[in-house]
Order: sequence, then C-alpha cells, then structure tokens
Amino acid sequence: MIFHKRTFPRIHVLCIGLLGILTTVIPHPARAQSTHVSPWAPTELGPLPPIAPITNGVWLKGDLHVHSRHSKESSNNPIAKIISFSLSVGMDYVCITDHDNHVEGDVAHNTWADPEFKSDSLLLLYGAEWTTTRGHGNVFSARPYDHQRLYDVRDQRDIVIGAIVKELGIHLSANHPSGKDHFGYSYDMVRSIEVWNSAIWSRNANAIMIWDDMLSSGRKLTGRGGSDAHHGTPETPDKATKNSYQAKANYVGTPTTWVFATARTPQAVVDALTNGRVSVSANPFAPRVEFYADLDRDGKMDMMMGDNAKANGKPVTFRVQLSGNTVPGATYTVKVVKNGDDFDSLKITGGNTPFVEFTDTPATLGRTYYRVTVEGPPTPYPQVPGSMALSGNMVGLSNPIYFNFDPNF
Repeated sequence: MIFHKRTFPRIHVLCIGLLGILTTVIPHPARAQSTHVSPWAPTELGPLPPIAPITNGVWLKGDLHVHSRHSKESSNNPIAKIISFSLSVGMDYVCITDHDNHVEGDVAHNTWADPEFKSDSLLLLYGAEWTTTRGHGNVFSARPYDHQRLYDVRDQRDIVIGAIVKELGIHLSANHPSGKDHFGYSYDMVRSIEVWNSAIWSRNANAIMIWDDMLSSGRKLTGRGGSDAHHGTPETPDKATKNSYQAKANYVGTPTTWVFATARTPQAVVDALTNGRVSVSANPFAPRVEFYADLDRDGKMDMMMGDNAKANGKPVTFRVQLSGNTVPGATYTVKVVKNGDDFDSLKITGGNTPFVEFTDTPATLGRTYYRVTVEGPPTPYPQVPGSMALSGNMVGLSNPIYFNFDPNF
C-alpha cells in the first residue's frame, strides 16, 4: 500500500499513541471542567428588616384609576360626581388619574386646580395617567408634585425617566400592562402593576402572567386594581353619549383596591400600596381577601401579604380569610399560586369571616412567594349592576407573601 507523504506523519503518531508511547492527553473542549461561578447565584440572605405589626392598621378601600372631565374622552363625569359617588358606596380614598397628554402635562392647573377637587371625608390622592407612545402608567402621591417634569421626559431613556421618578418621590405604577396601551417601559421604574383593570376580569390574564414573571425574577411589585372608568351617568337623557351605558357596567369600585394602612391619611395609603399590604375585590361590597402566615405555627399569625421573611427550613401555616359580605353556606374556591405555578385549590364555606389554612415549607435558599385568588358567587353592586356579569365568579385576589426576597434587589 502506498501512503501519501502528507498523511503519513499523522498515522505514524496515531500508531505510536496506540502503543502507549504517547502519554499526553488533550481533553475534549466540551468535557473541560468550568470554573465559572455566577455572582448572581442564590445565596443565603442576611437578616431582613423586621416585619411590621399586622394588628396596627386600618383597612381602607378605594379606586386607583378614574377619569374625570379633564380627560377629553370622558363624559358626564365631573370630579364632584366622582367624589359623591365614592362616598355613597363607602370608599375611603380615590385617585383621579386624568390623561396628562390631554393637558400637555399641566395636571396641576387642570385636575388639581378644579374647585371640585376637595373633600373633607374622602382621601384624595394626587395623580395622573402618564400617557405616552410606549404605554400608560399611573402616578400616586400624597401631595402635589411636579408632574410636568415626568411628562417632559416621556420619550427619554428609561434610566432618565427612573431618575426623575426618584427625584419626585412618587409611586409610579404600570397600567393595563398587556394590550394596545401596554406598559412598554422597564418594570424597575415602578412600584406596582395594575393586575385587574375594569370590571372585565377575563381581560386581565396576560397582566397576571406579567406580574408572576416579575415576581419570579425577584421584583417585589404590588398588584393593584383600577376601574379605569371614564363615563358617568348623565343628569338628564339629553346629556347621554354613546358611552353613557358604561356607567352601569364599569364605574368607581370595579374593582376595589384595599390597603392596610397605618393611619387614615393619603400618605399611609401610598405607603401601604408600596409595601404590598393590598388586596383587590370585584366591587366595594365584595368580600375582602386577607392572606396571613404563621411562621412558628403557634396559632398566631405573624405576617400578611406584602411582607417578606427569611425562610428557616420549617413548615409555615398560611391562612386565607374572607372579611365582609359572604353568602352563608355558599362555596368559595381559593386557588393558591406558588412561584407562578398552581399549588393548591381549597374550599371555604361562606359565613361569619370564614377562613381556610394550608401548610408548606418555603425553600431556605432562593426566593419563594405565595398568592391567592378567590372565586365564588358574585356580590351584588346595585349602583353598577352590569359589573357583576363582567366580573363573573371572580371575588378577589391577594398580594404575595414573600420569603428570601432581597430588599436591595
């Protein structure tokens, strides 16, 4: 056999290697041992801030997304009507969030300067709907702020906008995050997300999915509601518009956002919203969902939704409680979500503050969160009777209880 002279040396080396003379082994690249260690890999957290008392507070209910006549597409909805209606259904607070682009950002000389923007009994938050080409967000503040600055940077990079939000000291929230007017900015700029927009619960599935994505990635974002109501009931038939029918299907309180505030003040409402001690109900008369955890299983609840604790490797008892109006003898279904996945389904029988409990052990390393939704018989809302059919069997939802979430994330 004749070998080509250019291939012979290679075969010769191979033969030598087979004879055991060649001892050097070159590892295959795919089998090389990696020494890389991710600097972001889960590690044990140090001590977390103490959990605030769960008994020192008051439940306040309100609507965080309502439009008055200062939004151009609104009809029959002056501020005085919004305030009067809110009080008639027992609301404690409301934030009128008119579109800022309708007044070129000058909310201060429009909504806030309206003589009707005042109340001795209803807490009024300062805010607006930040309306941009990249989506919409709501601002919540306990006091007037320079909204013009936020409007002026609406087309800038997120890092610039985030700096302005921080300087203004405002709570920025992502509105209806999926759909035509989705929130197209970084969620690192916001403190909450509108997971339940309007009475039409079925349209919020994608918002819930985005919320779970953000939570699973370590962002402690409060889930909130907002009716996004634009139209009121006309005083006389001749004032009716093509959208007037909406006032009987979607208006103030569809849905209602509950906050567990340390005081009955605008600042306490914003603080509770930021801290996540929040639940959302289909309307002002629907049961309020409360979610607690007993860390040492001594029968006494130690924390509630919005709170963050360090897992110790021991089982935790969780309690879901319905406060307010439930139908005696009716069955309510509690769906437990853990880290974005369905975890359990429980039943509660309506009656006097009914509750149900479950047990699980949060991971000692890495994040864990739990949240719940409650379905059952719709609660009548006589002032907005058409909302019941739109909300269906959705009664309410909780914010998460967190374990091992880094407060400096």
